[in-house]
Amino acid sequence: MAAWGFASRGPARPRLELTPPARRREGFSFKMAAPSGVGARRLWAGLVPVLLLLAAADEAPSTAEFDVRPGGMVHSFTRSLGDYTCTFTYASQGGTNEQWQMSIGVSEDNKLFSCSVWRPQGKSYLFFTQFKAEVKGAKIEYGMAYSQAATGGQSDVPLKEEEFEITETTVTHREGKFRSELSKLMIVAKTPHDEL
Repeated sequence: MAAWGFASRGPARPRLELTPPARRREGFSFKMAAPSGVGARRLWAGLVPVLLLLAAADEAPSTAEFDVRPGGMVHSFTRSLGDYTCTFTYASQGGTNEQWQMSIGVSEDNKLFSCSVWRPQGKSYLFFTQFKAEVKGAKIEYGMAYSQAATGGQSDVPLKEEEFEITETTVTHREGKFRSELSKLMIVAKTPHDEL
């Protein structure tokens, strides 16, 4: 018998590592009080996959592959779904082209638009001089940028808060603070349909 009088059901399950909480754009206010501290980080980390799962019904989510090209020139990749658009703009140096993906979706109730941009192999070996993910037709409620995307048992590694900023429509690098490592961007945006 284990503590609390419950029978043990085999070996303990491995503990899942969760990513830190999402960053919200300045000026965003909750309708309810948000928890704070370590528990809140876990709550937000658990909420993100749920939000992204919700983002998939009215119009089927769409995933497209594209090449991230080094050379120092500014490049953009754009995808649209209904009234909503996501654009990833960047400049990078070093290495050769890398295959990346962009996935966009709209929730069944049409209240959320999601956009994720990532390198499926996990870590990018390119040196990014700038990046920006921009949404049109919705306002960002959640945004996060990562230096490494989860793959093969590895966890997402978020950028430090000072490396990027979030506005109503963009997640972008901070000049002089961004350390040039990028492998993933995530955005969940509230659509105007929620305000009716």
